[in-house]
Amino acid sequence: MGNPAAAAGRRGPYANTARRKAEIVDAAERAFAVTGYHGGSLREIARQLDLSFTSLRHHFPTKEELLIAVLENADNREQAPFEKDLLHSGLIEAVIALAEHNLAQPESLRLLAVMSAEASSTSHPAHAWFVERYDRVRTRVEKAIRSDIAQGRLPADTEAAEAAYAFVALWDGLQLQWLIDPNFDLVAALRKSLRALLGETP
Repeated sequence: MGNPAAAAGRRGPYANTARRKAEIVDAAERAFAVTGYHGGSLREIARQLDLSFTSLRHHFPTKEELLIAVLENADNREQAPFEKDLLHSGLIEAVIALAEHNLAQPESLRLLAVMSAEASSTSHPAHAWFVERYDRVRTRVEKAIRSDIAQGRLPADTEAAEAAYAFVALWDGLQLQWLIDPNFDLVAALRKSLRALLGETP
């Protein structure tokens, strides 16, 4: 049998490293969401965590690596509940549930809105990431539309590929309006607009 104390000792540093990296990612997300990538200072992020700049660079050697980690974390946070709701309720209701969830934590929406605008420049370090993300999101939405058509949730003549582009644009646009004006009723606007776009069956 192995030595439990030795095993715990081996796990300890890995657990501490994972926890520290998560703290850095959370702090960087807040910074990038407010000031953008170029305005976010690694030294300021380290200072907020009472961490040396050298220690931060140990976990994330470059600012670009930290940015991608932040974006992946924000993106993944939405995936699990969305996929679960998608399976049980269909595309429109899954989006509504995600919007309701995000009302209580707008940081991810603000981060993605700020970063996607910045990353429209091909020189931005997250440009390729957003190109891949939008392609992946449109593909997933198109698949969900086809599934909803097959299950009778959407009209049989819905053009899935074309609707997926409009769907993503509508989703992003309405979320941006809510970020600018929190009094904007995001959930009601999403429900009404997505039903109009997709022609949801009664």
